Amino acid sequence: MKNLAARVPWTLVVFLLALTIPWLGGRYYTFLATQIVIYALFALSLNLLLGVTGLVSFGHVAYFGIGAYFCGILMKTLGVPFFIAFPAAGLGTGLFALVFGYFCVRLTKIYFAMLTLAFSQIVWAICFKWNDVTGGDQGLPDVPFPDLHWIASLPGFSHFRIGDQFYFLALVLVMLCVAALRRLQSSPFGRVLTTIRENRERAAFVGVNVRRYELAAFTVAGIFAGFSGALFGIFNRGVFADYVFWSKSADVMIMTILGGMNHFWGPAVGAAVLTILNQQITSYTEYWPFVLGTILVLLLFVFPGGIMGALDAGWTRLRHRRSNA
Repeated sequence: MKNLAARVPWTLVVFLLALTIPWLGGRYYTFLATQIVIYALFALSLNLLLGVTGLVSFGHVAYFGIGAYFCGILMKTLGVPFFIAFPAAGLGTGLFALVFGYFCVRLTKIYFAMLTLAFSQIVWAICFKWNDVTGGDQGLPDVPFPDLHWIASLPGFSHFRIGDQFYFLALVLVMLCVAALRRLQSSPFGRVLTTIRENRERAAFVGVNVRRYELAAFTVAGIFAGFSGALFGIFNRGVFADYVFWSKSADVMIMTILGGMNHFWGPAVGAAVLTILNQQITSYTEYWPFVLGTILVLLLFVFPGGIMGALDAGWTRLRHRRSNA
């Protein structure tokens, strides 16, 4: 059964299920699904560092924000079409990640984490103060939606609103990124990163250039974070300096740990759970940070390996009991 589950193309299955949301749900559910899809890519990009390579980054939100600003400036200020601005945002963010990562990977453990935080705060300060380019504390409001008339021309898609059409676009782009990340993690490159996570000294001893592989992982993670930021800036109809503030890195780290960083789909599950909890709790009480924090503490105590880790452990126990019956 486990081998059968491993052969299932889960990325395609998840894509087809998510594709039905605008048909089955209303505007609110499509809005929530769009947010979850974008955050899922953001969390999966962080997990390439945290869960796969064993690098704890406190500043991963910098690349989310850089991607959002890159795409927002290109589309709003320069009038560049989305299908040029989107890949440019990812590549531009990757360049920043390459430069920052060059210095970060020279340190390890808490020193690495603190240096990523320092770079993140530098990016935030630039975004907050550079009024002529980023809009300063006013940000870049009214980032335009891409031209999505071609989606409406598809059979069965003509009656959807612009928000639904953007959801379809975001879903396709995110699933392509997820497929690339999954392929990357299962490749020899991904296995080397896992080896570095398990024992970087032994990896170096057998001839692995640890810093070079860590820098490559840092850059790739930055690129995919930039893609998610570019989509979020359009989805939120604006890009603001708050996107780059260090506390946002804590949010994505909670998503990753809550879902289960040792499972590929864990960060995406964590993104969905945290987003839904946040939406539901804020609608019931003004003390939502306290309630949300309490729920997260309980979840992390009950599921120390994350939600996906708990499901995997439960499935293993069930199989063991059946085999002994």
